[in-house]
Amino acid sequence: MKVLEKNVANTKSLGKLWVVLILGSLTAFGPLSMDMYLPALPIVAEDLQATTSLAQLSLTACLLGLAIGQLIFGPLSDIRGRRKPLVLTLVIYAIASVLCAFSTSIWVFIGLRFVQGLTGAAGIVIARASARDMYSGKELTKFVALLALVNGVAPILAPISGGVILNFASWNSVFIILGVIGLLMFASVFFFLPETLPVENRSEGSLLAVFKAFRSLFANRVFMGVAFTQAFIMTGMFAYISGSPFVLQNVYGVTPQQFSVLFAVNGIGIIIAAQLAGRLTGVVNEVKILFAGIMMSLIGSLLLVLVVLNDLSLLFMAIALFLVVSSVGMVSTMSFSIGLQSQGKSAGSASAFLGLLPFIGGAIVSPLVGIAGDQTAWPMGIVIAVCSVAALVIYGVLVKGHAHNE
Repeated sequence: MKVLEKNVANTKSLGKLWVVLILGSLTAFGPLSMDMYLPALPIVAEDLQATTSLAQLSLTACLLGLAIGQLIFGPLSDIRGRRKPLVLTLVIYAIASVLCAFSTSIWVFIGLRFVQGLTGAAGIVIARASARDMYSGKELTKFVALLALVNGVAPILAPISGGVILNFASWNSVFIILGVIGLLMFASVFFFLPETLPVENRSEGSLLAVFKAFRSLFANRVFMGVAFTQAFIMTGMFAYISGSPFVLQNVYGVTPQQFSVLFAVNGIGIIIAAQLAGRLTGVVNEVKILFAGIMMSLIGSLLLVLVVLNDLSLLFMAIALFLVVSSVGMVSTMSFSIGLQSQGKSAGSASAFLGLLPFIGGAIVSPLVGIAGDQTAWPMGIVIAVCSVAALVIYGVLVKGHAHNE
C-alpha cells in the first residue's frame, strides 16, 4: 500500500495538468486514427480504386483493431504494469501509420489500418486504467471528465487539420503526421509518465487467468448495463463518423473544409457535455446524469430521422448530429466512472470491456451506412436511431433502480 501511495504521489507530482495531457492524448488515439483522414475518405476511395463500402471497410478494420487491442492490452496491463505495453505499442503504431501512407492497394491499406487500431488501443485502455490507479469515487469521475476534455479536442482538431493538409498535400501526408504523433507520444510516456501500478498490486497468473476474471464483470448487472448503454451510444457516433463524410459532402454539397468545421463543432459538443457531467457530479446522481445523456441522443436521433424523411435543410441535419454526438461526452464520462468504481486490480480488464463493445459496434455499422451508396442519408439515420433506442432500453432494464444495489 505504501509503495502504491508513493507511486501515485510521484505521478501526481508531475502536476495534474501534465498527467491529464499525457493520458488524455493517449485516449485520443482512437479519434485521431479515425477522424484525421475522414475529409479524405472519398479521395482515398478514388485513389485506391475502391468502392464507398470498401473505403469504409478501412474504418471497420481500424475499429476492430481498437476493439481487439483493448481486450488484449487492458488485461495485459493488469499483469505487466502500464508502461511496458504502452512503450512497445506506440512504436508499432508509428510504424504502421507511416506504412499506411505508402499503400497502393486498398487491401494493404485496410490491413495496416487494423494494426494501427490494434496498437492505438493500448493507449486508450491503459490511460483509463491508470486514472483508476490514481483516483476513485467522485475524484475519478472528475478526472475522467478532464480526460474527456483533452480527448474531445481530437475530434475538433483532427478533421480540421486533415482538411487543411488536403489543401497542400495528398491524403498520404495525414498518415505521416500520425506516425510522428505516435513517436512524440512514445517519448512522452518513456520519459515523463511513471508506472501507476506497482508489482504488488498487479494481477497474478497468466493472461488467460485474467480473462476468466471477466466472468465477475458479466455477473455485475450495473456494470454490464452501463457497458452496453454507452456501447450503443458510441456505436451511433461511429455510424455518424463513417457516414457523415459522404452524406454531408455528397448529399448536402459541403466542401472538405466545411465538413471539417461541422465535425469540429460536434467535437466541441462532446467537450461541453463531458465537462457538464463532471461539474454535476456530487450535485446530481451519476445515474441521472447518464440518463440525461441518453435522452439527448434519443432526441437528436429522432430529429435526424425527420430530417432524412422530409429532406430538410443542412441546418436541421447539423442540429440533429450535434445532439447525437454531444451526448457521447456525457454518457461515456458517466459510464466509465460508474463502471470502474468497484474495480481495483481488474481496472484494466474492466476498462478494456467498456472500450471493447463500442468499437465492435462501430465495426459492424461502418459498412452498413454505405450500403445504399454515397447519395443518401437514410442508412445513417436509421442506424443512429436504433442505437439510441437500444441504449434507452438497456438503461431501463439493467441500470435504472439497480445502480445502488450492487
